[in-house]
Amino acid sequence: MNILDAPESAGLNGLEQLQAMLAAGQMPSICETLGFALVEVGRGSAVFEGTPGPHVLNPIGSVHGGFAAALLDSACGTAVHTRLSPTQGYTMLELKTSYHRPMSVDTGLVRAEANLISFGRRAAFASAALTDVDGRVLATATSSLLVFERSA
Repeated sequence: MNILDAPESAGLNGLEQLQAMLAAGQMPSICETLGFALVEVGRGSAVFEGTPGPHVLNPIGSVHGGFAAALLDSACGTAVHTRLSPTQGYTMLELKTSYHRPMSVDTGLVRAEANLISFGRRAAFASAALTDVDGRVLATATSSLLVFERSA
């Protein structure tokens, strides 16, 4: 789902778009593909949760780093999305991910919490941490995003 192009999003700022999406029970398609969900949004913050399963294992049987990166990327991007005006969009410029602990199918529920660092006219910066249910840090990320005006 592309929330920016949904007719019901016209005139809503980024936070309002995301709140409407959550209220309608809608998720971006990446959530369905990888098995995670947006669970909280606030001004400059976002939280995603998911449980790694066999669908995200690499050839040696551990959870592919891309699963953690996708959660962290989604959280950082969504934290930025909360600050968009009704006419703005964004795209990722860079994601720096550090892996602190491995994940397996036994890890259980993981939580990616992101916060906005700064939001400017052309660029935004966010950071996120991925933790397990015991609060252990599994991975962290910082992101740089380009903010732009969308054409009508």
